[in-house]
Amino acid sequence: MTGSSPSDDLDAIRQDSISPGDRSVIKEMRESGSQTARERILDLLDDDSFVEVDAFVRHRSGDHGMHLHTPLGDGVVAGHGKLDGRRIACFSQDFSVFSGTMGEMHAKKICKIVEFAEKARLPIIGIWDGDGQRAHEGVASLGSNGELLDNLVSCSGKVPMISIVLGTVSGTSALAAGLSDFVILGSQRGRMFMRSPYVIPEIVSGEVDEDTLGGASHHASRSGVACMVSENESEAFDMTAEILSHLPDHTMSEPPVLSTGDKWNRKCKGMDKLVPQDSDRPYDMRGVISQVIDDKRFLEMFQSYAENVVIGFARLDGHSVGIIGNQPSVLAGCLDIDASVKAARFIRTCDCFNIPVVTFVDVPGFLPGTVQEWGGIIRHGAKLLYAYAEATVPKLAVVTRKAYGGAYLAMSCKHLGSDYNVAWPTGELAVMGAEGAVNIIHRTELSEAGDSSGRHAELVDEYREKFGDPYVAARHGWLDDVIEPAQTRIALVKALRPLLSKREMVLPKKHGNIPL
Repeated sequence: MTGSSPSDDLDAIRQDSISPGDRSVIKEMRESGSQTARERILDLLDDDSFVEVDAFVRHRSGDHGMHLHTPLGDGVVAGHGKLDGRRIACFSQDFSVFSGTMGEMHAKKICKIVEFAEKARLPIIGIWDGDGQRAHEGVASLGSNGELLDNLVSCSGKVPMISIVLGTVSGTSALAAGLSDFVILGSQRGRMFMRSPYVIPEIVSGEVDEDTLGGASHHASRSGVACMVSENESEAFDMTAEILSHLPDHTMSEPPVLSTGDKWNRKCKGMDKLVPQDSDRPYDMRGVISQVIDDKRFLEMFQSYAENVVIGFARLDGHSVGIIGNQPSVLAGCLDIDASVKAARFIRTCDCFNIPVVTFVDVPGFLPGTVQEWGGIIRHGAKLLYAYAEATVPKLAVVTRKAYGGAYLAMSCKHLGSDYNVAWPTGELAVMGAEGAVNIIHRTELSEAGDSSGRHAELVDEYREKFGDPYVAARHGWLDDVIEPAQTRIALVKALRPLLSKREMVLPKKHGNIPL
């Protein structure tokens, strides 16, 4: 009498766990250009580095006929592996199993790998492709979904978390992805909804389709949920690897230093031609940034959202830095609600992971108007001030042109604890622009003199001569130096090197109360 050996049984069970999904769904996915959950993990990670956990987990629900279908893995592939030689924790939802919904055991699997990452102090990369909590399992799935959200919050600020959304993600899955530090959304099939699209009235009635409401372009440009949009799955994984290259494994370590062939003492040739002498003429701040950073390589985040401020990662002398710059070509570089929140969030992310912040300032003020005032620009603008003041990483700032009023204060000014502040000779640090200041200070005199007296132009020239250059601020110690534009890279590298050992002692408290 012969029978199968335990090893044969193991091989059979393991083979079942490799491809547990609905064959018809997998066929549709392949026809649409999507990979399976396991293929995505293997595509993301270095060859032969993936170590899977909980491959044999099954759900334990008997309601709604669920006992008739108990696939191994319960709709998610989880484990750890290497990405560019660095160990990470990862998981990938399997849309071919219950549409990637999170049942009790599905969520517990993700919880387990998240807890592992927190203990091992490893970055977490999640590939999301599921419709939120599994309705068939009822309150059992709700509880474990809540535990997952709690674990993700516990990891926030301890280890980097990156979410890659490659399918329709809604409900709890969308919330969980939104808790990460970075969200990459696939342009072809990536969609995110707070509620299932099947119950959103505008979609049910046909007023809008799923792409219009929750597609990548709108989450990148209107909601600000997606920091980057990928054209395909491979590009999403490349973006993930590049983001991770700027981040440490955890908050107690330092980001990788990658030396380049770009000389630290290279002059920024033609920099003075990038910025017009006329302070009212726009220019692209990205041009200034690219001249300063290593190899002109700037990994911009939220490129289509709140375009009046530019943020992203770069390297300076091989060290990872977070870049923030006003964008004079959009809204004249004014700060508004979205720009303030966008920059504040990025500053806090850099502060979590020991990444110095370099700020390029050309800001005429906060954007005026009832929409901004009633929308809470006071509260949202205060978030930016708060983030700069709270950050303990090295903070460096370059004033290229305008730095007016409260917006000057909000953009890494010396008074908020910035470590190194310089300006170009074209810098204007003032309460407001000369014309606006004259209209307020001399309004009585000007109304009596009339428009044809020429007095207004004289007063504007006087005010600009007295306050409209960087040397007044330098005399007060609010600037460390006034430099030629061509010297910007050299000056920043020289300042950054000693600041890399910067440490600030902060008095114990539970946490601050940022004006959310």
